[in-house]
Amino acid sequence: MGSSKLHQNDANCVWVDGPIIVGAGPSGLATSACLTQQGVPSLILEKSDCLASLWQLRTYDRLKLHLPKQFCELPLLGFPHNFPKYPNKHQFISYLESYAGHFSIQPRFNQAVQSADYDHILGFWRVKTQDSEYISRWLIAATGENAEPVIPDIPGINKFNGSVVHTSSYKSGSEFKNQRVLVIGCGNSGMEVSLDLCRYNAIPHMVVRNTVHVLPREMFGFSTFGIAMALIKWFPLWLVDKFLLLVANFILGNTDQVGLRRPKTGPIELKNVTGKTPVLDVGALSQIKSGKIKVMEGVKEITGNGAKFMDGQEKEIDSIILATGYKSNVPTWLKGCDFFNKDGMPKTPFPNGWKAEKGLYTVGFTRRGLLGTASDAVKIARDIAQQWRPNNSCSNSHVILLKET
Repeated sequence: MGSSKLHQNDANCVWVDGPIIVGAGPSGLATSACLTQQGVPSLILEKSDCLASLWQLRTYDRLKLHLPKQFCELPLLGFPHNFPKYPNKHQFISYLESYAGHFSIQPRFNQAVQSADYDHILGFWRVKTQDSEYISRWLIAATGENAEPVIPDIPGINKFNGSVVHTSSYKSGSEFKNQRVLVIGCGNSGMEVSLDLCRYNAIPHMVVRNTVHVLPREMFGFSTFGIAMALIKWFPLWLVDKFLLLVANFILGNTDQVGLRRPKTGPIELKNVTGKTPVLDVGALSQIKSGKIKVMEGVKEITGNGAKFMDGQEKEIDSIILATGYKSNVPTWLKGCDFFNKDGMPKTPFPNGWKAEKGLYTVGFTRRGLLGTASDAVKIARDIAQQWRPNNSCSNSHVILLKET
C-alpha cells in the first residue's frame, strides 16, 4: 500500500509514499487507520506472520482485558455492541482483525526490521529487513513497550532440572497439574497465572520482591479505573489515590497482612511516574488468603530441584514461571537516534513523547495502555497529514509496483 521500487534495477529497494510503520499490533493498526482517514497511505512492516502477534502468540488462554472495553477501543471504530464489558483474548483479536479489514490495512508480514537509519544526505529513513530495504520520509516506531520478554538473571537458574517458561509461552495451568510452581513476579500476569494454576490443583508459590498496589477490579459495581478517570477530572491526584486506597482496604482488607506490602506512593501517582500498573484483582487475593497461593519473599538462589529464599526458607519446586513482563526492543533496530533511552522508551515524557525529529514518531510507549496508543495515533496522523502532499497519479502506479516486489 502506497509504495514502489525506488530503482528498477534493485528489486529489493522499495520507496514508500507515506510513512513506514514498524509493528502490526494495536499501535501500528491504530496509526495506519488514522493516517488512512487523513488520506495518507502507509506501509506496516511486521516481523511475525500475523497482526497483533503478542496477543495471538504470547498470551495465556484465560486472558481478558483488565479494563472495560470503552477504555480499550482504537480510534474511529469501537467494539461490537454484543461484546461483554471485559472482552476475552479471542474477542479482542477478532476486533483487531475486523479493524484491519475495515480500514483495508494489509501489513507486510515476515518482515523483521534489522535496522532503521536516517540518511542525512537524502533526508530519508532507510529501513532494512532480512530481504528488502524500504525508504520513506517518515518512520513510525509502533513496536511498543511490550515487544520482548524480560528474562531476569536469577542465580542458579541454569542448574534447575524442571521447566522454566516465561508467561509469553504460558497457555494454561493444565500443563502444570498437581505441580509445585514458582511464579516469579506479582503483577497482573503473575497474579492471574497463579490463579489459573490453582484451578488445576497446582501449588503456586508467588515471589513478591517489591511493594505492590492491589485494587479491586470494580468498586460499587463500576470499574475502578473508570471511577479513577472520572474523579481525576475534578479532584487532585493525591485525593483520588487516597479514596482508591480507602475503598480498596474496605473491600480487600489490609494486603500487608498477606505479604503484599503497598508502596508509599499512591497507585495513580506511581503509574504516572514509573509506569508500574496496579494489580486489578480478579480472584487471586482470596486464594492468597486461603493459602492456596503461597506468597514468598525474593529468591536468593535456584537449586537443582527447588529454590532458596531471602528469608532463609527453602522449597522444592517442579516448574518455574517467569511473570517478569516485557520491554521495548527499539534499541536493537533504531540506529543513531538519541530520542530513546537505553530501555527503549522515549526520553520525552507523556503526553509529548509521540514526536521526535526528522520525521520519526513513536506510538505505544506511553505506559498508559490502549488509551495512550489511541491518543498518540490521532496526533501522529494529524501531524503527518499537514506535511503530506498527495500525488495521485504516482500513488496508483506505486501500489502496482509494490505488488511486483
